[in-house]
Amino acid sequence: MKRVNHEPGFVLHHYDWSESSVIAEVFTRAYGRMALVAKGAKRPSSNFRPVLLPLQPLLLSWGGDAEIRTLKSAEWAGGHVMPTGDALLSGYYANELLMRLLAREDGHARLFDVYSALVHVLAAEKGETLHASALRAFELLLLRETGHLPALDAQTLTFEPLAPQDRYSLVAEGGLRSAQGEQSGAWLLGRHWLSLAAALDDEAPFTAALNVCAGLPGESRSGLRQQLRELLHYHCGGGILRTRQMMIDLQSFTS
Repeated sequence: MKRVNHEPGFVLHHYDWSESSVIAEVFTRAYGRMALVAKGAKRPSSNFRPVLLPLQPLLLSWGGDAEIRTLKSAEWAGGHVMPTGDALLSGYYANELLMRLLAREDGHARLFDVYSALVHVLAAEKGETLHASALRAFELLLLRETGHLPALDAQTLTFEPLAPQDRYSLVAEGGLRSAQGEQSGAWLLGRHWLSLAAALDDEAPFTAALNVCAGLPGESRSGLRQQLRELLHYHCGGGILRTRQMMIDLQSFTS
């Protein structure tokens, strides 16, 4: 029986396992996405009950060699409080993307650090633009880490370099391609894609990509969001994300 102690992790989702227990889908730094059964977690006296919350940094200990391991302990690692409002929905959206795109027990230490940085930004009350830019940076790095993001410094099919002032679109089945002459659709200028490509190769890619996204003109920020959303939708296997539908429903309710 393998025992892992005090592994940094986050709860992505949990669901009922029995009358008193739950299964927590967690994202850990060294082991990737894991399924852990928290026995007795639904009991009022359980130590797990106030701790197994999403978007909170935890230290997790578990044992076992089955597909679903047994959670032994969970401690809050401190650092920040849970995001609220729209930032909370953005965090749930990031969690759903990780659930959809990551296989279990496949470690992604760099992506874990990116996700941790995203949660930290979402928990800070620093404005909608910063939160949105952080989410775009996370989406880009998630796509790259899972092998779904083409190179952003050349056209995918022809390998031709990007012209700084020309338009280019990122499409699911064609990668990055010229959008010159197109009157509709989402696109970015070549210089913007080149800036993003350089940011993703930076020693601190999340911060660098966040800064590039935050510095884009408003129309370009919207265009990047649309292109990344369509690419993620394609690789998540179709069907609208539950968190995306929740956002649409909330917007319809408040409008």
